[in-house]
Amino acid sequence: MIRKLSILAAGALMGASAMSVVAGQTGGVANAAGSDTYRQLAIFGDVFERVRAQYVDKPDDQKLVETAINGMLTSLDPHSSYMNAKEAADMRTETRGEFGGLGIEVTMENELVKVVSPFEGTPADKAGVLAGDLIAEINGEQVRGLTLADAVEKMKGEIGTTVSLTIVREGATKPVRLSIVRDEIKVPSVRHTVENDVGYIKLLKFNEQTTVGMEEAIADIEKTVGKDKLKGYVLDLRRNPGGLLDEAVSVSDAFLQNGEIVSTRGRNPEETRRYNARSGDDIDGKPLVVLVNGGSASASEIVAGALQDQRRATVVGSRSFGKGSVQTIIPLGSNGALRLTTALYYTPSGRSIQGRGIDPDIVVQQPLPDEIKKQMGLDSEDEVVRGESSLRGHITGNEETEEGSGSLDYVPSEKKDDLQLQYALDLLRGVKTDASFPPKSDSAAN
Repeated sequence: MIRKLSILAAGALMGASAMSVVAGQTGGVANAAGSDTYRQLAIFGDVFERVRAQYVDKPDDQKLVETAINGMLTSLDPHSSYMNAKEAADMRTETRGEFGGLGIEVTMENELVKVVSPFEGTPADKAGVLAGDLIAEINGEQVRGLTLADAVEKMKGEIGTTVSLTIVREGATKPVRLSIVRDEIKVPSVRHTVENDVGYIKLLKFNEQTTVGMEEAIADIEKTVGKDKLKGYVLDLRRNPGGLLDEAVSVSDAFLQNGEIVSTRGRNPEETRRYNARSGDDIDGKPLVVLVNGGSASASEIVAGALQDQRRATVVGSRSFGKGSVQTIIPLGSNGALRLTTALYYTPSGRSIQGRGIDPDIVVQQPLPDEIKKQMGLDSEDEVVRGESSLRGHITGNEETEEGSGSLDYVPSEKKDDLQLQYALDLLRGVKTDASFPPKSDSAAN
């Protein structure tokens, strides 16, 4: 048993979600464990055998091992975890753009499930689940004591069945109880409309279809309005929880002629990777405004940070979530996969967004309607969502401040009530002016 556990631990050293890359199988151990490590593993093996032999009920060996692995990983940061074979398959399905459930991106905080962002138009979104909500009970069962994977599994189920959630909401005077009917979640990665003479593109998530969907949206907008009449574009990244790193890079590349998009820096200097833009701007230099808020995380922040640093776009809205870490998916064959935080990402100017978020060029707050504040039991809008910096055990960013990251992520369903969008449209049409728009390209980061 000890020998098997040692091999397992060594494999874990070899080496996402909102943002992830995929790693292949590794062939050797990068760093041999020291004698102290093997002594600790011997203790673990002894405890494991005693639990198997003496616990009041016969435990499930597989569950014990999986829970132990997850305990090790969750002690590192909120985004590292172990996925068994089923969970790994579900993750692959999600990155393709289809999955079953309620439609929420979640993490763990203080042993509760924290909602990073509900996907727009999904059962959770329609039921009123908000970014920053803490799920305390699922179908009357306490979440404390469950792993994130266990909690997510309990929220999944057959289409048409109901799941009950008890939510602790910042500022609310009592728990919020919601009954949500499960549905097949087919989250379109891109939606677009034409706002008279402005093209509006909303990216909902960065999955394998995002770049293609965005290119199709641009083509349709140009055909509908005509290139000569287009005043510019709004790229809406609000409430976008992130997704695949490669898609964030290719979306950014679509608007940049050259220069760095993002760099990822791992434990060793030689592991630094830089992603650069290729020649070609899909919108031919048209003015671009990017919208962000507290629900914009990870891959969304890569795009906003790249376009902001390269002076290609003006960022409008409120501070983003602040998830600046990269999770690598390491396949473990038939045993599932390991989601491990392996690097932090940096914008072209060298900024780390971890725990800090993207500060907009132009801050435009979106106030909550009085009826929603009353429903939520809020006295203030400032505490509706807190970002990465509020997650227990998060990696502290080198530019993190006491105020942390994240801000209000409310987006009105009616565009006429959307102050951030209206401000962006007014900028593009010349109704409003600001020194940040259009950005000056001669000061771009390289």
